[in-house]
Amino acid sequence: MDTSIQIHHRPPSSDDYVRLRKIAGMSERTKEAAEIGLKNSLFAVTVTIDEKTVGIGRIVGDGGCNFEIVDVVVDPECQGKGIGTLIMEELLAYLEEHTPKSAFVSMIADPPGQKMYQKLGFKNAAPSIGMYKRY
Repeated sequence: MDTSIQIHHRPPSSDDYVRLRKIAGMSERTKEAAEIGLKNSLFAVTVTIDEKTVGIGRIVGDGGCNFEIVDVVVDPECQGKGIGTLIMEELLAYLEEHTPKSAFVSMIADPPGQKMYQKLGFKNAAPSIGMYKRY
């Protein structure tokens, strides 16, 4: 792994958040929504290479019963270097330490990341399905 990779336990800037989601082909978020959401994260990981943000991941939820892993994204130019796995390992370490017994951890996995998430112990939720409503 690149020795210039740095792991930070903090949310990214709203500009980096919006930029990474866009270049990775994820649904776009406004800067206003990002600023509100990022400050309400339970835990966040930001990965930098030479001070440039190249990967992020967050945990949101109520801190007791429900946790959701969201916004795991790596700059397409930096994919294939283990950064996504590194982000997930940091998020899972937080959950191991802070998640009460019986809590539910969920995520919606886009196809490119499904194999990685399964290797980390996540299972398909069938017969349940993910649902959403966009505002």
